[in-house]
Formats: sequence, structure tokens, C-alpha cells
Amino acid sequence: MNVEILKQGKNEVELKIDNITVAEILRNYLNRQGVEFAAWRREHPAKPIIFRIESSGKSVNKEVGDAVLAIKKDLDKFLSGLKK
Repeated sequence: MNVEILKQGKNEVELKIDNITVAEILRNYLNRQGVEFAAWRREHPAKPIIFRIESSGKSVNKEVGDAVLAIKKDLDKFLSGLKK
């Protein structure tokens, strides 16, 4: 998976991602956390996804880090449930 930072500020970031599944899961968790704006778009199925995140409170890096930790925690719960 390739991720390229196109634009970065304290409260906003724009990324280019080539994995739609990761983009959608991250968008979902960021919106659940209450970020101001998290969405992705793709001009054409053959082109990469442009993902934009804006935060009014914490820094975007902190918001993304928190979302990734929440995803990991939920996946660990899911895997432990499958092992039972």
C-alpha cells in the first residue's frame, strides 16, 4: 500500500492512498471520533484515492493515530472472538 502526503497543515491533511478498503475504514473511525471532516474521493477507478482530513480540536496526526489504535483494538477483539 502506498500513501503519499499531498498537503499537510496542523489541522488538515490531504493524502493519496491506493487502497480503498483502508481509506473507508479510516474515514469511518475518524468520523466516529468526531473529526470536523474526513472523506475520500476518486476521479477514476484506475487512479488513486485522495483522502482529506480536517480537525478543529486535536492535531490531525493525533486524530489519525487515535483512529488507527481504535481499529487495531477492534481487530484484536474480532480475532480473539474467532479463536474461541
